[in-house]
Amino acid sequence: MKTRNSVADLPPERFLRMPHAEKGMTVGLFGGSFNPPHEAHLLMAETALARLRLDRLWWMVTPGNPLKQRAGTTLAERIERSRVLARHPRIEVTGFETSHNVRYSADTIALARARNPGVFFVWVMGADNLVQFHRWQRWREIAETVPIAVLDRPGASMAAMNSVMAGTYGRFRVDESDAAALARMPAPAWTFVHGPRSSQSSTRLRGEG
Repeated sequence: MKTRNSVADLPPERFLRMPHAEKGMTVGLFGGSFNPPHEAHLLMAETALARLRLDRLWWMVTPGNPLKQRAGTTLAERIERSRVLARHPRIEVTGFETSHNVRYSADTIALARARNPGVFFVWVMGADNLVQFHRWQRWREIAETVPIAVLDRPGASMAAMNSVMAGTYGRFRVDESDAAALARMPAPAWTFVHGPRSSQSSTRLRGEG
C-alpha cells in the first residue's frame, strides 16, 4: 500500500520535479528515507562523486522505505534537512518519486532512464544495504539495468561481500581501480568502493539503537 502525503507534508514544487540532466552526463542515483540525513550520507555522496567521476548525484528522498518502519518526519522536513546538509554544487536533492507515485527502486530507475535517454545512470548504495539487497522488489532487474556502486560502511564490509547479490553477480564485479568508468559500463556491473567512513546512522540519531 502506497504512503499518502497531505499537502502540508510536501516540499516546494521544485523538489518534486525530476532534476535535469544533459545527454552524455553520468548521474549517480542515491536514494533513501534520510530520516534524518547525516554526515555519513554526505560522505558517501561526496565519495561517489569523486571516485565514480560523476557529473551529478541525485540525492533522492523517498516517500518511505518498504523494508523499514514509516518515517517519523514528513517528506518536506527530510528534504529540507537534506538540502541544508548537502550543499554541494553537483548534488541535487529531490523528492520526485513522490510526484510520480513511485515507491520501489526498480521503478525509479525505469522512470529516470525513460525520461533521460542518453544519460548514464549508476546506482549508489551503502554496503549495509547490499546485505539485504536480495529482499528488494525486482532486485535482479536493478542489477541488470544499471551499474551499481557499493560504498563501504563500518561493520558491513564482510557481510556485504558475502551477500546474495555479491554471490549472484560475483563475475560482474569491477575492480575498484576502474570505478571512474563504472557509470558507462553495461549492466550488470558493480564495484565496491573503499574510502573514508563515518559510524553515524539514522537509527542511532533517532535514538532507536
